[in-house]
Amino acid sequence: MALLFRRYARLVRTVAMRILRDDSEADDILQDVFLFVHRKASIFDSNRCSVRSWIVQMTYHRAIDRRRYLQSRHFYTQVDLNAETERLHTRSENAEANFGDELVGKTTIQGLLDSLTEDQRTTLTLHFFEGYTFDEIAVKLGQSLGNIRNHYYRGLDKLRKQMFCGKFPGARGYGRK
Repeated sequence: MALLFRRYARLVRTVAMRILRDDSEADDILQDVFLFVHRKASIFDSNRCSVRSWIVQMTYHRAIDRRRYLQSRHFYTQVDLNAETERLHTRSENAEANFGDELVGKTTIQGLLDSLTEDQRTTLTLHFFEGYTFDEIAVKLGQSLGNIRNHYYRGLDKLRKQMFCGKFPGARGYGRK
């Protein structure tokens, strides 16, 4: 059990934190998952999946259930909205400034971001840097889920085409403008 905990505790906490966005709740899920593993180790079937997959699946499902419970109790709405809005705005600006520096270098990053529409840039930032789901982004932006998916996939496609233009001559869809 100690070996499993040492090996997978960080992964479990990371998954829980991404879903719940709260340190103490992520710690609770971490404890809950490993207690479950300890009690129900006999139901694990190595023919169906790896231990890592089994633990991550349990973490994901428990964290989603906990998030739904917390949302029904308005856990996420009990914050100082002015301070939170300012923090998110600052974080979004920093995320946009650092977005993909490792991939394309600092000279073209602004060009990549400028190529996106405002909706595409906002959707990608909220999804990748803030951890929002498509449903949450739709509610936050006041748009339909279909629109959010459209902004997401069109934005990714636009970034992909600009980043890999000419780098993969034989790849379908790449190398063309």
